Amino acid sequence: MKVFEKQSNIFRLLSEGVSEGIVVVNEDQVIVACNGSANEIFGYETDELIGKPLNILIPREHHKEHKGHFEGFVRNKEKRSMGNGRDIHGVRKDGTKFPVEAGLNPFSIYGNNYVMALVIDISFRKEQERQIRELNARLEERIEERTEKLHSTIEELKEEVKLRMEAEAKAKEALEKERDLNELKTKFLSLVSHEFKTPLSGILTSATLAGKYTQTEQQEKREKHLGTIKNKVKYLNNILNDFLSIERLETGKVCYKYSSFPLSKVINEVIYNANMLLKDGQRINYPKDIDGYVIEFDEKILELVLSNLINNAIKYSGEHTTIDLEVGFEDNILTFTIIDQGIGIPEKEQGFIFKRYFRAENALLDQGTGIGLNIVKTHLENLGGSIIFKSEENQGSTFTVTIPTTNT
Repeated sequence: MKVFEKQSNIFRLLSEGVSEGIVVVNEDQVIVACNGSANEIFGYETDELIGKPLNILIPREHHKEHKGHFEGFVRNKEKRSMGNGRDIHGVRKDGTKFPVEAGLNPFSIYGNNYVMALVIDISFRKEQERQIRELNARLEERIEERTEKLHSTIEELKEEVKLRMEAEAKAKEALEKERDLNELKTKFLSLVSHEFKTPLSGILTSATLAGKYTQTEQQEKREKHLGTIKNKVKYLNNILNDFLSIERLETGKVCYKYSSFPLSKVINEVIYNANMLLKDGQRINYPKDIDGYVIEFDEKILELVLSNLINNAIKYSGEHTTIDLEVGFEDNILTFTIIDQGIGIPEKEQGFIFKRYFRAENALLDQGTGIGLNIVKTHLENLGGSIIFKSEENQGSTFTVTIPTTNT
């Protein structure tokens, strides 16, 4: 076509002012025109590319696929960019490959079809992109390192906070224990002072009076005071045993001894001793059908438990009242139920009844240390048993004890 002939200045005039490389090929993929920028990009002299096949500017490995792409493009005749998201490359005269960006424009002149390619050497841009990728990769590595260090620091801080919280909790617990201990010491001294002082005063008074009754006919009065002394001494001995029991329980020096024994033997001893404490008109209802029970348990602990509960029932019940002792055995569980008609336990104080040294406000005028139920509960739990109760003030209380055992 004359428009692309060497002596024609039309194409050269239009194309030389364009910074992009312009390459025009015909339907046979033969280069018919190119501008100076294209020659410079691909390393050719002026008009050196004219008449050369387009493949001279395309890497050898893409020749085959490029032919099909070109033919399809000519048929569709629409403007588009080459590559469609892929990296495309050109080949210089010296054989070096370099990245390019190309836009394709089909057109027709005088009944002949052509394709104009606007080519840009993007080597510099790609190098910048590569450097940016490297910088980003290094930045991500540094961020990852810093993040890891930060995470590690946070974990260390969390661990330190955890240790401090644990230390504070231990210090708080130790402080509370110290306060509780001081409170217990105060209560203990108060109890010892009160509970020992009263019996000792009674012993001193009875001993003084007994010493005055020297005549034979005064023997009955002497025996009365001697009996009082014996009861007071027994009471003091029980208090001392309770305090010793606490010490053994706290230090883990309790040694439980299992043995087989008739249940009636223990209950008879407990009720016999309790009968000496009965007030005027009080009575204890003996449990039914227990003569055939021979159980395996710690005999002394069972006697301590039942004695404590029955003695409490007597102490906190008025005259002419009844204390019921019921016994049941089912599935290797022995159950004792002690029911009284006493003063009961105020509802607001029932949650503290097993706490050591605690005494309900309606029981403060009666003798007691407030440690009996605590000892009972601790022994039972150590042996796999339990104790529960229900109570209503001025109506009475019901204590239920369960222990694991076998009826042999």
